[in-house]
Amino acid sequence: MSNAIIKTDYVFPGQKAVYKGKVRDVYTIENELLVMVASDRISAFDHILPKGIPHKGQVLNQVATLFLDATKDIVPNWLIATPDPAVAIGYACEPVRVEMVIRGYLAGHSAREYKLGKRTLCGVALPEGMKENDRFPTPIITPASKAEEGHDEDISREDILANGIVPEAIYVKMEEYTRALFQRGTEMAAARGLILVDTKYEFGIRNGEVILIDEIHTPDSSRYFYADGYQERQDNNEPQKQLSKEFVRQWLIENNFQGLDGQTMPVMPDEFVTVVTDRYIELYEMITGNTFEKADTSNIEARIQKNVTDFLSTYNG
Repeated sequence: MSNAIIKTDYVFPGQKAVYKGKVRDVYTIENELLVMVASDRISAFDHILPKGIPHKGQVLNQVATLFLDATKDIVPNWLIATPDPAVAIGYACEPVRVEMVIRGYLAGHSAREYKLGKRTLCGVALPEGMKENDRFPTPIITPASKAEEGHDEDISREDILANGIVPEAIYVKMEEYTRALFQRGTEMAAARGLILVDTKYEFGIRNGEVILIDEIHTPDSSRYFYADGYQERQDNNEPQKQLSKEFVRQWLIENNFQGLDGQTMPVMPDEFVTVVTDRYIELYEMITGNTFEKADTSNIEARIQKNVTDFLSTYNG
């Protein structure tokens, strides 16, 4: 098995703070930079699986970098450089406590709510007569409030503005950016024979300006369908062929784990870890059209330390 980035304990020059998330570890540098290390941890059902997936962090980091570069004409973003295959460095921003979720199709959470008989989601009216994975007449924005702990929660535009969570001028700008980003992502996906089904964007404020932060259009933050055969599958009431990490969730379900009380995380055999790595590489190549080049993992810790330190030593803003 190749080495994987399971945990990080770096001390970079000028480091002020560290935040460790489910998948990424974020180091704050004194000159207002963030060093974001994409680990090889993988989560499902709000639980981190016991083994890392070699090269997964590299896949996510490089997909996000491609899309951030491809959309900077639409909205300024936080990214400055990717000095290492698994590391992104960018500007520290004040995060907006609302996640902008946009849906082009009735899938995932929206489909589950629809099946329960709900015809309004986050204050947005849903058409009658739809079935799972049907396309919406127009993409809908269904925001989520960013929780400090626990799950994010659905929230309507009206409640966001009424409660002063986000000033109206900023929220309107976020909506505008969200629709434009989704349109660009849809066009880029179509060129690869894919459908961008739904995704999420996070924004921050820097010098009074709305900035796109975090990753975008990755298989962890987005859902893709294969365009070929989409309509035939809908007409025949068949499941859509997806490009996402849904197969990991299915493996857990088959092994009696959905994150519920009393359930035990199954042991991940090395063979399955290899399969997951291969699937993430397949995702990368399908989404980007590029051949994936595995980074040297013989000494990941030293590699990242050197690449980040070298970058910080020459960065002068």
